[in-house]
Amino acid sequence: MKKIKEVIVVEGKDDTKRINMAVKADTIETRGSAISEETVEYIAELQKTRGVIVFTDPDFSGEKIRKTISAAVPNVKHAFLKRSEAVPDHKGSLGVEHADPAVIREALSHLYTEDEESKPEISRTDLIDAGLIAGSSAKQRRLELGEILRIGYVNAKQLPKRLQLFQVTKAEFDDAITKMNGEKHD
Repeated sequence: MKKIKEVIVVEGKDDTKRINMAVKADTIETRGSAISEETVEYIAELQKTRGVIVFTDPDFSGEKIRKTISAAVPNVKHAFLKRSEAVPDHKGSLGVEHADPAVIREALSHLYTEDEESKPEISRTDLIDAGLIAGSSAKQRRLELGEILRIGYVNAKQLPKRLQLFQVTKAEFDDAITKMNGEKHD
């Protein structure tokens, strides 16, 4: 299977691990049902560029997250599990993290778009040269870059992944660096 173009919204890290056992996909985690405004903004940006599939637990919290996202971000897709498909083997609550990978693939099968797995356009050298992952002002520069590109703040280790997640092109990156440096640009 090729990589799924859309970003899959899940509740937590265990859901991401289970999704990645079933398919090649990027995920964004809500970290519970009290979904932050910042996370909703990221989802809205990702919907514009890649599309989004909401894949939350078949319980009250999962439904609350779906409603919050659907109200703020039109046209997101939804993948569902039956409650019986999300039961843990041992004590615990229902969740995507308990679903069989085949069941996850089936739930997503009619929703996603296959995408060629792209190599990052922005190299580690580009990030170093831009002062984003080395030097005393790197943290502040990452904060400013996140605001310009509307991708939020991340640490140096997560920056390449976030740029890839939002599919920031080399040209968009270069333009943002030019703005940060106060240089004239076209």
